[in-house]
Amino acid sequence: MDIIVGARYLLAGYRLILRPGLRRFFVLPVIVNILLFSAFISLAVGQFDALLSWVLPGGDEWWVSVVRALLWVVFVVASLVVLVFTFTLAANLIAAPFNGFLAEKVAVHLAGTKVRGGNSSAVAEIIPSFLNELRKLSYFIAWAAPILVLAVIPGLNVLFPFIWILFAARSLAQEYLSYPLENDGMKFKEARQRLSEKPMLVLGFGLAVMAATMIPVVNFLVMPAAVAGATALWAGEWKGEKRMNGH
Repeated sequence: MDIIVGARYLLAGYRLILRPGLRRFFVLPVIVNILLFSAFISLAVGQFDALLSWVLPGGDEWWVSVVRALLWVVFVVASLVVLVFTFTLAANLIAAPFNGFLAEKVAVHLAGTKVRGGNSSAVAEIIPSFLNELRKLSYFIAWAAPILVLAVIPGLNVLFPFIWILFAARSLAQEYLSYPLENDGMKFKEARQRLSEKPMLVLGFGLAVMAATMIPVVNFLVMPAAVAGATALWAGEWKGEKRMNGH
């Protein structure tokens, strides 16, 4: 099934970034991930704990402990959902030039050419990459807004979680696949059209990325692994270079 094949490319991405010739190229994206993730968790936990202390009465009553525990469970689940979208988008916005550079190096590695060092290409692409990420973010918001409206419409709101998961998975896959496509000279609009040719492959890859983002420790490496996996997916399933798929 295409959806399973797409998901497997994320695993291929993890294997790729740990290979000797590519390890040094994902250091900066990982640092960005760790710093943003740590800041997000620290701020969110501190603010939520303060909120509970303000809302709930003091004392040792059993029901207060139960309510507090339940609210913490809700908070953790909600944080994971928020993390997948806001944290991922913010991390990619900051690390975009380095993700494009990593995709380029992974493509070279998969083609069987020796990967050379240096990050001058990434530095030169900082402003163009940042502007391109803003365009992708605008596209995401334009589609997310009407979908979010479903959450408050009685009857239709039962469909919201399923539609949102599918939309988010597609958006994550599109985000990471845009790096190898742009390296091949495609603009964002053309890249979206090419990805629509194989929707289940794209969805499977996006669902795998979403799941990995929610797993502690694994999520620190999800950004470079998704870039590498997306590069292998593009090469193997669109360009027909099966020997390059990283499996």
